[in-house]
Amino acid sequence: MPALRRVDVLGVGISAVDPGTAVDEITRWVGTREPSYVCVTGVHGVMECQRDPELLRIHNRSGLTVPDGMPMVWAGHRAGAGWMSRVPGPGLMLDVLARAAERGWSSYLYGAGEGVPELLAERLCGRLPGLRIVGAYSPPFRPLTAEEDAEVVGRINASGADLVWVGLSTPKQERWMAAHRPLLTAPVLLGVGAAFDFHAGLKPQAPQWMQQRGLEWSYRLAKEPRRLWRRYLRNNPAYLARIAVRPPRLAPEECG
Repeated sequence: MPALRRVDVLGVGISAVDPGTAVDEITRWVGTREPSYVCVTGVHGVMECQRDPELLRIHNRSGLTVPDGMPMVWAGHRAGAGWMSRVPGPGLMLDVLARAAERGWSSYLYGAGEGVPELLAERLCGRLPGLRIVGAYSPPFRPLTAEEDAEVVGRINASGADLVWVGLSTPKQERWMAAHRPLLTAPVLLGVGAAFDFHAGLKPQAPQWMQQRGLEWSYRLAKEPRRLWRRYLRNNPAYLARIAVRPPRLAPEECG
């Protein structure tokens, strides 16, 4: 299987990977201390990139921009990347943390509501024996002052974390990772959004059959209509219209 290839989906380079390949690449970064970050992207992220050139650059500068939703996988298959499969944020988090528990990597949890990172740490450590969570922080629902941000950066760096998990939702988490990548000593930053709430047991995930058929959006919309209706009713039809005019294409192979 070609390594690290990307599929151009409306200008966003979606990594042509499966879960195993993604975990192996992240493992390589930890081993070499190569600084990078991971975007977990579906239709919402792709459409936000159409409206924000800087967000598009952030996605395309990532070490990996993994296919969160089935529409990204279908786009990859259409472009000729038949080996691609879905790499959802919650699944990627568990897969990487399972390897972290095996290899002794440490993690820092940043994001979600007050008390959620601490609850998440408790649930994850109960689920994965040997897992090391070295810090957790829930930022306020406002921009941090320069002094507050510097304190957070210092706290994360002092923890010695190998992995920094960011649960701020798209596009806030992608902007945070790009801005803080030069400041943090952890080799890997991962933006996994709602995975914090899912694994903390605060929100239910869609059944697997819905996820595999590209229907997770309808499940989440039914659960949180007031928060999500604008996102899905605006983005989904626009994505289908644009992808019909600009079909996805497989980019040339990159050097690993």
